[in-house]
Amino acid sequence: MTQTPVILGVAGGSGSGKTTVARHILNTLGEDRLAFLPQDMYYRHIEWRDVAHQQAHNFDHPDAVDTELLVEHLAELKLGRGVERPVYDFVNHGRAEHTESVAARPVVLVEGILLLAEPAIRELLDFKIFVDTDADVRLIRRIRRDIRERGRDLDDVLRQYLETVQPMHLEFVEPSKRWADIIVPEGGRNRVAMAMITTKVEKLLAAATG
Repeated sequence: MTQTPVILGVAGGSGSGKTTVARHILNTLGEDRLAFLPQDMYYRHIEWRDVAHQQAHNFDHPDAVDTELLVEHLAELKLGRGVERPVYDFVNHGRAEHTESVAARPVVLVEGILLLAEPAIRELLDFKIFVDTDADVRLIRRIRRDIRERGRDLDDVLRQYLETVQPMHLEFVEPSKRWADIIVPEGGRNRVAMAMITTKVEKLLAAATG
């Protein structure tokens, strides 16, 4: 690569629509121009003693994420070098044995709830997006996702939401939006915001290539 990659960060609460925004950016720019790092692939691996140990774990606290490894990978991609990204198994709550190769690209896209709450990550981001969605909408989306995709039942989803998701959102995620360059209400459904983001990214790429 002959240019310094542009690093974009998409943050927001669980169920806010971050992934929809990230997919819009991916589809607009094209996979050949973009390297994608979801923050939730970087959860720390823990050897669970039993179900109670796993259920008591706070996945929504910054300490649950291997931020050091994520920062290392972002720095490597910024230098034009590929990385081996971890793969997290949300059904078994642990890292898979295999990794995923992520090649260096002109744009690096990183997405996650705690991105802007971490100074070390913020410093690497060229453009910071926060997706802002009402709490009731986020909860409904989380329930649907966790039941359909992660093998959870309703009682377990609500327990986790009340014990950790909601408190950590108020403590870490919500305050972090003050660091955003743009706040997007309604996520990917906000067509005006999506168009603005696309235009901004293209300008950043043009500046990076001189």
